[in-house]
Amino acid sequence: MSFGERISRILLSTPVLRIGSILSMLFGISIFVFLVLRVIPGDSIVGAFGIETGVLTPEQIAQLKIYYGIDKSLPMQYLSWMQSFLTGNMGYSYSTGISIASLTAKALPVTIELALIGTILGVVMGIAVGTFSARKPGSIRDFAGQLFGLMALAVPGFVLSTTIVTIMANKFHYFPNGYEFERLWEDPWMNLQQMLFPGLVLGIAVAAPVMRTTRSALLETVDKDFVRTAIGKGVNSRKVQTRHILRNSLIPIVTMTGIQFGYLLGGAVIVENIFSLPGMGRQVLYAITRREYATVQSSVMVFAILFIAINVITDLIYRKVDPRIKK
Repeated sequence: MSFGERISRILLSTPVLRIGSILSMLFGISIFVFLVLRVIPGDSIVGAFGIETGVLTPEQIAQLKIYYGIDKSLPMQYLSWMQSFLTGNMGYSYSTGISIASLTAKALPVTIELALIGTILGVVMGIAVGTFSARKPGSIRDFAGQLFGLMALAVPGFVLSTTIVTIMANKFHYFPNGYEFERLWEDPWMNLQQMLFPGLVLGIAVAAPVMRTTRSALLETVDKDFVRTAIGKGVNSRKVQTRHILRNSLIPIVTMTGIQFGYLLGGAVIVENIFSLPGMGRQVLYAITRREYATVQSSVMVFAILFIAINVITDLIYRKVDPRIKK
């Protein structure tokens, strides 16, 4: 085999192709978020000074552009930011004076914990309702299960969050999120109370697609030959449901769970703000209003890396769920 053929085989191998696709995806995301932020009206100076920007002299504006790093051309700004990000230097938040890495280290665990709680609650509800619905397709229970999924998809998260906050605070005089946020290792009981309701809101949003996926997967699996064989051999109906039908339906459920968990990491902005949780979503929203480009860009890249990591972990789970999957 020639040297060129060896190089071609290496480049076309699955791991190399996967790494190449991941790197190209991250590169595309970095370009996209960088350009989108520049399209938004205003810049870091306007975000910091607001209407007072109009009284600044040209010399002051020029100095501020240098300070915020927006005096260079767009390609140079992108290269400067990417070079810093790749070396682990995310920059500083101009409004707080704290490094973005420190802010992310405090905010990211909150978002991950919230996403985990929401995913766990959503998967439990989704699989339970999906299984309940698939047991008798076309029946009243099936209609009730699908109605649950439809309502969970139709109700916006901010409406459900606001409703829960209003009822708990006004009717029951109970709103743990009104106190200072307590982290899990500081006060587990208070942390659970502060995370439960926002996690429930996200869990309901996750339960809908998981329920629909579970129902479809179960109805597709129940007609397989190995299920009919198990039933014909007189295997207990509960074992048929768990060991044969549900177990062989896990691949699409795992896929949907991984996708939804990734979405929750970057999509909990509204819920975090309504429940006053100091997570990544709140950090990004605040940075957008202040036009802190480096904070937004670095935070989005962290989300992107985590989302890709979740997909890789999901692929590894496939091999445990179904040993027939080798790649």
